[in-house]
Amino acid sequence: MSHSTQSTSIPISTAAPLFSQMAAAICVVFLLAMPAHATDVVSNMKSYLAAWNAHDADKAASFLVEDVTFFDASVGTPLKGRENAKKNVIESFINAVPDSKWESIGDPIVNGETVAFEWQYSGTNTGDWADGTSATGKTFEFKGMSVFRFKEDKLVYQGDYYDALGFFKQLGLM
Repeated sequence: MSHSTQSTSIPISTAAPLFSQMAAAICVVFLLAMPAHATDVVSNMKSYLAAWNAHDADKAASFLVEDVTFFDASVGTPLKGRENAKKNVIESFINAVPDSKWESIGDPIVNGETVAFEWQYSGTNTGDWADGTSATGKTFEFKGMSVFRFKEDKLVYQGDYYDALGFFKQLGLM
C-alpha cells in the first residue's frame, strides 16, 4: 500500500498577513483573559509614574495610603507614612532632578494586587538633595526594578531595587 502525501504551500505574500492576523488574535485572547484587576493595577502603576514624570509631588503622594511602607534597598530602612515618603523621597528626587524621567521597561508582572516591573530613571541633578547633598549638575541614567502592592487602588508598599553605587558614580559622588 502506498501513501501519497501532497503538500500545499502558501505564497509568502499570503502567509505574512495571515500570520499578523493570527498574532493579533492571540494578543486579544490574552488581553481578554487577563483579570480586570490586573489591568487596573498596571493602570495605577502607570498613573503613579506619570505623576512623577509631571513633577507633581502632591499627585504622586495621592497614590499612597496614609501608612505606606516605602523601601529603597540602597538605604535599607523602610520609610513609613505618606508625608514621610512625599518629603524624603518624592520631593527629594523631583527637586534634585527637575527634568527627571521614570519609565517602565517591558511588560510588568502582575500577581493579584502586586505589580513588579523594570524601569529606567534619568535626568540632570540641578537641585540639592533632601539630605543636604549639593547638586552636581551631572546627567545620569540607571535601571532598576520596583515592586508595588496596591489595596483599593492605593499603594501600600513600594520597594525599589537599583544600582545605587553606579548612580552615585554617575553623579560624581563616588
